[in-house]
Amino acid sequence: MKKSTLTALLLTGFVSAIAQESVFKVIQNKGGKTIAYAPTSGVKILTVNGLSFKDLNKNGKLDKYEDWRLADDIRAKDLASKLTVEQIAGLMLYSSHQSIPARPGGYFAGTYGGKPFKAGETDPSDLTDQQKKFLAEDNLRHVLITTVQTPEIAAKWNNKMQAYCESVGLGIPANNSSDPRHGTKARAEYDAAAGGEISMWPSSLGMAATFDPTLIEKFGKIAAAEYRALGITTALSPQVDIATEPRWGRFNGTFGESPWLSAVMGQAYCDGFQSSVWGAKSVNAMVKHWPGGGAGEAGRDAHYANGKFAVYPGNNFDAHLIPFTQGAFKLKGQTKMASAIMPYYTISWNQDKKNHENVANNYNKYMITDLLRTKYGYDGVVCTDWSVVALHKAMDSFLDGKAWGVENLSLVELHYKALMAGVDQYGGNNNIKPLLEAYEMGIKEHGEAKMRARMEASAVRLLKNIFRVGVFENPYLNTEETKAIVGKPEFMKAGYEAQLKSIVMLKNQAKTLPITTKKTVYVPKRFVAASRNFLGMETPASEDYPVNLEIVKKHFNLTDNADEADFALVFIENPKASIGYDKEDTKNGGNGYVPISLQYNDYKADDAREVSIAGGDILENFTNRTYKGKTAKVPNITDMQLVLNTKAKMKNKPVVVVVNTTNPMVFSEIEPSASAILLSFGVQDQAIIETIAGKNEPSALLPMQMPANMSVVEKQAEDVPYDMTCHKDADGNVYDFGFGLNWKGVIKDARVTKYKK
Repeated sequence: MKKSTLTALLLTGFVSAIAQESVFKVIQNKGGKTIAYAPTSGVKILTVNGLSFKDLNKNGKLDKYEDWRLADDIRAKDLASKLTVEQIAGLMLYSSHQSIPARPGGYFAGTYGGKPFKAGETDPSDLTDQQKKFLAEDNLRHVLITTVQTPEIAAKWNNKMQAYCESVGLGIPANNSSDPRHGTKARAEYDAAAGGEISMWPSSLGMAATFDPTLIEKFGKIAAAEYRALGITTALSPQVDIATEPRWGRFNGTFGESPWLSAVMGQAYCDGFQSSVWGAKSVNAMVKHWPGGGAGEAGRDAHYANGKFAVYPGNNFDAHLIPFTQGAFKLKGQTKMASAIMPYYTISWNQDKKNHENVANNYNKYMITDLLRTKYGYDGVVCTDWSVVALHKAMDSFLDGKAWGVENLSLVELHYKALMAGVDQYGGNNNIKPLLEAYEMGIKEHGEAKMRARMEASAVRLLKNIFRVGVFENPYLNTEETKAIVGKPEFMKAGYEAQLKSIVMLKNQAKTLPITTKKTVYVPKRFVAASRNFLGMETPASEDYPVNLEIVKKHFNLTDNADEADFALVFIENPKASIGYDKEDTKNGGNGYVPISLQYNDYKADDAREVSIAGGDILENFTNRTYKGKTAKVPNITDMQLVLNTKAKMKNKPVVVVVNTTNPMVFSEIEPSASAILLSFGVQDQAIIETIAGKNEPSALLPMQMPANMSVVEKQAEDVPYDMTCHKDADGNVYDFGFGLNWKGVIKDARVTKYKK
C-alpha cells in the first residue's frame, strides 16, 4: 500500500485492525467517542452534524440507543422499549461456562461444524456451533469465559463473537465475563523484566491478610485492564461473604471473617474494577453472594443439597450484610455501587421476616425485593448463581440443580418464581424456552402489561451495564495491544509484590528466620493422595518435591540427607476436608451426614449438635442432619506425618514449615514440631523462598482465627466472627484474628485492631 493511500485512510478515520485482518474498522470522532464496526455485519455508519454513529438496527436513522452523546440510562430505556419479549428473555440468560477453544468432551465441550475441536485443523478462535445457536436463536448476550488458550486467541474469538452479535437483531454486543483468573502457578519463576500469560496474585484471603485496601484497588485496576484486553467486561467477583464458619469450602474466596475488613476490601475491589468513572477502562463488578453464604450449617456448602442451609444461632444475620451495604454499595468512585449482585444458593434459615419462606435466596422475594431493592435501594442487576433454575436429583453432586426449598416446582415454575422474586438474570442458562413459558404464566396471573413492564425493567438494568463499559461503540480488540497488556512486566511485578505482602509468619522460635547465609537445606518429598475434583475428574496419587528446587538452590545448598542439613523446609497444605456428606454412611444405616474436620488426625464429633438447626430435602425422609459421634478422616494426614517425621530426622535442628492455606486449621498437631511457620495463600514458591532467605520481611496478619481444637469449632456459632478459643503456641502467641510476626516479633501496628469491631 502506498504511503499516501494509508495517510488518506487515517485522515478519514478508518483503520483496519488485527495484523492486516479486516475484521473491523475504527472511526475516531473528533471530541467524541471512538466507534468500531465489522463491515461484514451489515451495520452502516450514520453521519449527523459531522459525527459518526453505528446504525445497529439498520433502519437508516439515528435512534436514541445508537447515540453515544446520550446518557446510558436514556439509551438503555430506549433500546429496552424496542426489544421483543424474546429478545429481552435472551438478555436475561447468562451462558454456561465457555472454554476457548471448546474442549472435545466433558463439561466444557463444544463442536465446530458438528465436529469436536482438533488441534491443527480447527481455528481455536472460531465460535462453536453452540455459541452461534445461543446468540442467534436464544438471543443470549452474556457469556461466561473460562480457560483461554492464549490472550491473542481470546482477542480474536472476542472479535468474531462481537461481529456475529452486531450482525443479528438490534446489534446488541456480548457482555463477556469471567470468574477470578489471577491465581498463581506455584513453580513459575518471577523475573521482573519478563511478562506472563496474566498477572499472578495471592488468593482473596491472601489479599485480606495484607489488611491493605489500596493494594486490592490497585489489583482491581490492573485486572480490569487485562480483562478488557481479553474482551471481558464483567467480573463475577468479588466474593464478600464474611467467612464466619471456619469449615466452609469457599472460605478461600473471601476476605476472611471480619465484616469490616470484607467491606473495605470489597469496596476497593469494585472501585478498582469499575474505575473512577464508567468507560472503556471499566469492568462491571458482580459482587457475591447476597445476603452472605458464610454461615452454612456445620460448614457444608450450598453447591450441594446437603449444604443448602445457612443458620444463625448467634442471631447475627445483619452483620453478613455489612460488606454489601457499607462496602460494595458505597464506592468512593463515581460508579457509586457494584453494578451487579449474585445471591447465593443458600436458604437463609428463618430470616425471611415478611413471607416466612425458607427458600433459596435466589427465589426469596423478601431477600431480593424487600431487603435488597427496597430497604437498601439497590437498582443494579441481580443474577442468580449458576444452575439455580435446574432440577435437583442428587444430594452430593456439584453439577446438580440447586432449587433449594422449591425442589417440587417444574423448570418453568422455577423460572417464574425467581422472576417474580426480583432476579434479572439466570446464571448458567442458555435456553430461552422455559423463561418464555414463565412469561406466559405471568400473563395469566398478572396480565400482559404488568409482565412486559417487569421484563423491561430487567432489560434496562442489563443494557445499562453494557452501555456503561462502552462496547456498544467499540467491542473490538487489537490483538497486538492484547499481547502487550495481558501479563505485561509491570503488572507481573505488582502481583508478585502483593504475594510477598500476603505471607503470614505465625512462628519464629529463637529467630530461626531469616536464613541469610547459604546454608544446607533438606526438603522432603510430599505425598499427595489420589483425588477427584468437583467435576469428577481424577488425579492419581503422587510423591514429589513440593517446591521448585531450582529456586531453592539459588539461596541454599540442597541435600537429600537430613543429617547433612542445617535446616529442613517442609511444604504442606491445611487439612483437606470432605463436603460433610458420605453415601457410604447411608449404606450403614446413617443419614449421610459426617463431620467436616480441620485437623489431620481422625476426628470424632462428640461435641456436635444432637439435632441440626435446619434440615429437609425431597430426597430425604428426615430433617435432623446431625453427625454427632461420627468420625471424619482427611486424605492429607500424610502432611502432618511429614512434619513429625522430618522433625525426628532433624533432631534438634530447625524445621521450617510452610502451609498453603485455604481454611482455618488446628495447629496443635504440627506447631510443636516446627521452629518457624509461614502461611501461604496461594503464592509462588519464589515468594516463600525469598522470605525465608530474608529478601522479604513478613508483614501480613491473620484474616481469620485458628481454632485451638475441633471441640471449639463445633461449639462456635456459624454466623458469628471471632468466637473461637484460638491456638496458643510454644512461644505463648495466640493465633487470633490480626496476629502476625515480622523479624522483630509480634506486629502491633494500627491494622491489628482496626477491623475487629
